[in-house]
Amino acid sequence: MKVFNTDMHIVTFIFVIFEAIMLLYQFLFYLQRPFEKKRLYYIILLILFIIYNICGGLFPDPTLKRISLTAQNILAWGSGVALACFMPYYFYKAYDLERLRFHARYGVLLFLLMPFLIFFGIEYLIQGNIDRAVKHGVIIPCVYAVICVIAMYRSIRLKQGEDKKLGKEMLLSLIAIAPWVSMPILSFFRVSQLPEVLVMNGGFLLITGLFIWQTVEQSREENQRLQALILTVEDSEVKQDVFLENCEAYRLSPREIEVAALIADGLKYKEIADRLFIQERTVTTHVQKMFLKTGVKNKVELLNILKGKDQLFR
Repeated sequence: MKVFNTDMHIVTFIFVIFEAIMLLYQFLFYLQRPFEKKRLYYIILLILFIIYNICGGLFPDPTLKRISLTAQNILAWGSGVALACFMPYYFYKAYDLERLRFHARYGVLLFLLMPFLIFFGIEYLIQGNIDRAVKHGVIIPCVYAVICVIAMYRSIRLKQGEDKKLGKEMLLSLIAIAPWVSMPILSFFRVSQLPEVLVMNGGFLLITGLFIWQTVEQSREENQRLQALILTVEDSEVKQDVFLENCEAYRLSPREIEVAALIADGLKYKEIADRLFIQERTVTTHVQKMFLKTGVKNKVELLNILKGKDQLFR
């Protein structure tokens, strides 16, 4: 079933809508926590998937007279290449896999982007034969995709030795992007839009599920550490001189100092907002500014850094 009198399949359209909603949701989260680089990489991945689905779903369409068929083919195949090039970089940055540095920075450029530029940007433009350009252009990516996934697996196994829990998450993510390996193969055999969309976006759904799960786990662990820190000082009072000294050192505003003190007392954002007669989002803004000023990533680190070398509580 096609939508809006185009060649886009209804399933592709559904994926585009879902990914657009996820993009808006994740972007709002990122605005609140701009220090979360992993979320930024996930947002970029989302954008590339949306572009891939739109271009792959709409193009090529001979009935679209405003865009030449050559440009349509280049956009359709180029969006897939862009997505394929980002996958190793996503793993490299999101999971800190140093052994993937070459593949993330140079390998994809040499063995994915370069063949595309040569066979689609030169051969196809000169000869105008898309079938020949596809067959020639996906041979190297097919081989490289397998090599790259093997490199990912080895990097993950090495990382797993350092962190068992993280290693399991990354192995699941590796399974989730397995369809990435099939992209050049699907391209070579020119499969129809529906199976290609299901394979590629099915892997994306797994990545999304893992990302959400990891985010929830991270938030849960952060709250547990924060509660443990608060419990150890439950009946203590803040050393005002040390507290104020550190706040002044990081140039916190008077309102930020108030918010920091209430966080140290174990209050949640909603409770702080009620206590100070301000909006909860205003509390969030103050906290984000304190994160940026102190260079920390969460409330646990904020409390630790404000107590300095000495104990913040007595």
